[in-house]
Amino acid sequence: MATPAASRGQRADDRDGPRAEDGRGGLRAALGGLTTRGRSFLAAGAAAAVCAYVLGQADLLRVGLLLASLPLICALVLHRTRYRVATSRLLTPQRVEAGTEARVQLRMENVSKLPTGLLMLQDHVPYMLGPRPRFVLDRVEAGGRREVSYRVRSDLRGRFPLGPLQLRLSDPFGMCELTRSFSAYDTLTVVPRTTALPPVRLGGEASGYGDGQQRTLALAGDDDVIPRAYRHGDDLRRVHWRSTARYGELMVRREEQPQRSHCTVLLDTRRSGYQGAGPDSAFEWAVSGAASVLTHMLERGYAVRLLTDTGTAVPGEGSDGYAGASSVDSTETAGLMMDTLAIVDHSDGAGLSRASDVLRAGSDGLLVAFLGDLDEEQAALAARMRGRAGAAVAFVLDSGTWLTGGAVAGAVEARVRQLREAGWTVVSVPPGARMADLWQQAAGVLRETAAADSYGGWA
Repeated sequence: MATPAASRGQRADDRDGPRAEDGRGGLRAALGGLTTRGRSFLAAGAAAAVCAYVLGQADLLRVGLLLASLPLICALVLHRTRYRVATSRLLTPQRVEAGTEARVQLRMENVSKLPTGLLMLQDHVPYMLGPRPRFVLDRVEAGGRREVSYRVRSDLRGRFPLGPLQLRLSDPFGMCELTRSFSAYDTLTVVPRTTALPPVRLGGEASGYGDGQQRTLALAGDDDVIPRAYRHGDDLRRVHWRSTARYGELMVRREEQPQRSHCTVLLDTRRSGYQGAGPDSAFEWAVSGAASVLTHMLERGYAVRLLTDTGTAVPGEGSDGYAGASSVDSTETAGLMMDTLAIVDHSDGAGLSRASDVLRAGSDGLLVAFLGDLDEEQAALAARMRGRAGAAVAFVLDSGTWLTGGAVAGAVEARVRQLREAGWTVVSVPPGARMADLWQQAAGVLRETAAADSYGGWA
């Protein structure tokens, strides 16, 4: 998933002028780049010069000087040319979902007054993104440009560096080859896969928000007009003349923002809670599920936060760590949370106590939890997290069944019953389950529970 800000890409430039180097060091570097042909010409020239001196042949000496000077001149010219080449890299987009391709565009510019020889571009990429791209460019005229591109793709989430770019130059005679490495690099962020979830009602919504709030805003606007008496220092542009005429005193508009629904997504990252690794493991499914719920809730207009078992809340700004008050804020929040999920890994913490402390003073919002293997102690902690949440939904993964593909163990069923008795809506996650189906299943369980409570109240 790429946000609009990330989809524009970023260009990393590497432009250097000629470098002032020690003459002896520059000559040594240039001679070190001589090819077999260049060394052969140099040896033949030296041999011809020695023979010319012994035999007293001036013409042979001129031939020897020509043979020896040709590779030296090529090395010196190429040594100067390699510092007169500029490159840039454009990565589009910078944030992609796992399994989605990103495009990398390389531009090479010859800023010198001399044409180049044969060039080979090579960009360094991690092996997870595919083979290392290599491009061969023919002669580039003075002031000329060449552009090449390649694509990268990863099935694993994470942050991967692209670069630095390496350029190998060769003279037209094949006498010398020099390599230059640039310093600029980009970072590709591969976020978890997300699934579009159906727009169901899971409870925990604040009055005045959701679809109802959208209708209210469409009728009344963002500012609810609630007049109050004028105070010294109030902006006169806020004077509400209709209320002033009604009450006989100067009245100003008071702004109140509609109440927002809150959603906390709890991701259990305990190392002891999951078995196995890889894109199809239970832990990766939990990370992908959390990303799907976060994206879905932001699209519905919720103020959201991501909470892990370590007690870390993202974005951690605003009231109680929630964010997403506007479309721009939602976009930035989604990007920040996806960047966090791109690199989240197993925690070495022993349990869910820190997350329980954060939720202890929680609000009456929606709590969605993705939980791994639970022992009796951790199940009791998770049960107490239900707390003041307006609605609580738990997706429980038994990582052992993900390894074997077997049925849910009896111990897992006991933990599920324990959570349900505490007021959780619990959904057991079998291997390879679709998040959209489980989301719909959770909504159905909530509706059945609400109907049963209503029937029991009337009885």
